[in-house]
Amino acid sequence: MSSTFPRASVFSYGYQIEEVDEFLDRARSAYERPGDVPPMTAADIRTAAFSVKRRGYSTEAVDAALERLEEAFERRGRDEYIRANGQQAWMSKLGERAQTLYPRLRRPEGERFAHPAKGHGYDIAEVDAILDRLTAFFERGQALTAQELRTAQFSSKSGKKAYDERPVDAYLARAVEVLVGAS
Repeated sequence: MSSTFPRASVFSYGYQIEEVDEFLDRARSAYERPGDVPPMTAADIRTAAFSVKRRGYSTEAVDAALERLEEAFERRGRDEYIRANGQQAWMSKLGERAQTLYPRLRRPEGERFAHPAKGHGYDIAEVDAILDRLTAFFERGQALTAQELRTAQFSSKSGKKAYDERPVDAYLARAVEVLVGAS
């Protein structure tokens, strides 16, 4: 890749440079030449993970670039769908995606996700607070961005004071898809 990212400081860890460059080269090819190279989706970008090493690429800079790239892939997918099926079909599809989020939003606070089987998870009150904001977005049109969901961080708790991290992460990823698709 022709452009590079800032490096982590001498005593800090960052993403493995070669892994990031290789992934971004594949993403660029998939975006610029769809059909000619193996496909890549916004979900592939959202779930990308890299090894860390001293003086690697700044994680913040790479993560910000990946968020922009994910949005570009999401928008292109939306535009292609609209060209093929029309705006109304897209809005229906987006509505169906959003509907899959509602059952959890309607559950009582503290019961929206399972507790971790062992170890730690996300603080229930903090997760419920972000889900309350998502509910307000859907029901009252209150402001909420995909970026806010992507960067949400939760304190670590254990037992009945925590939600299992994996289902929360998967749920928020689906909510990000809906918010990006609506923009």
